[in-house]
Amino acid sequence: MPGIVPVVKGNGYGFRRWNLMPLAGELANEIAVGTIFEVRDVPTHVTPIVLTPTLTPPPKNLPLNTILTVGSAHHVIALTSAGWRGDVIIKLQSPTMRFGVTKQDFDLLMRDVRNAQFTLRGFSIHPPLEGDPKSHIENISSWIELLEPSQPIYVSHLDATAYAYLCGKFPDRSFRIRLGTSLWHGDKSALQLSADVVDHHPVESGTKAGYRQTLIKGSGEIVLVGCGTAHGVNVLPDGRSPFHFRNQRLNLLEAPHMHTSMLFVARGRPMPSIGEWIDVQQPLTRVQVDLLQYL
Repeated sequence: MPGIVPVVKGNGYGFRRWNLMPLAGELANEIAVGTIFEVRDVPTHVTPIVLTPTLTPPPKNLPLNTILTVGSAHHVIALTSAGWRGDVIIKLQSPTMRFGVTKQDFDLLMRDVRNAQFTLRGFSIHPPLEGDPKSHIENISSWIELLEPSQPIYVSHLDATAYAYLCGKFPDRSFRIRLGTSLWHGDKSALQLSADVVDHHPVESGTKAGYRQTLIKGSGEIVLVGCGTAHGVNVLPDGRSPFHFRNQRLNLLEAPHMHTSMLFVARGRPMPSIGEWIDVQQPLTRVQVDLLQYL
């Protein structure tokens, strides 16, 4: 993937940003982050690229080589009002319909960038996760004739084959590819998210327990797991428990709370021991882990 720009943002894809930054700095001389507040984690020898436009004035200690993103006149006005003058990438609208200037407003935004005395460092486009590579390439290609040939074009959500095809289709253009999930997660079968059982105790039918005093309708054990909302762990979108033991889903007594989740395991069902680790079904892009283990 020539022209790779590692993306290290948010929770660092489950690995924490500060753990990934040194690795990203070995792969490229540019690192993309989510917001202006994440720039502080970028190694000093690398150029930070902020993916999300900001209406908040950039911090005074923002490195001078930081490249910000603008996608509308509002973003330009916010930066000029804050007295900021620096490098920018113009975000182009894609079918994702998030940030990005439309083709109709492109010339106006280019004029605003010039009038603001920003230094243009390229263009970026962010196709959706859905759709096939062909449609993504068609969308990117539709912008080419509007863009200055001397400026690089940053793209996302293309696999190696599609990216190589795009580069070959426009050999006189410079493309760079931002990689996040596919770079850090790769083969997800190599990754496992788990939590330890901190304690458990028996309960009988008719007992109430938990923050919300949930009525227990059967004998069994309350199992206390060492993770909760503070770690980004919560019920699944369909309301089910995210915890598994021996390939069986463990029922929540109540929704996770801060650093502990309370489960109820009916008597006679497989019971994890205190100190044992159980599987947690949550997106790695949302969790805050306490411990990284390489096995």
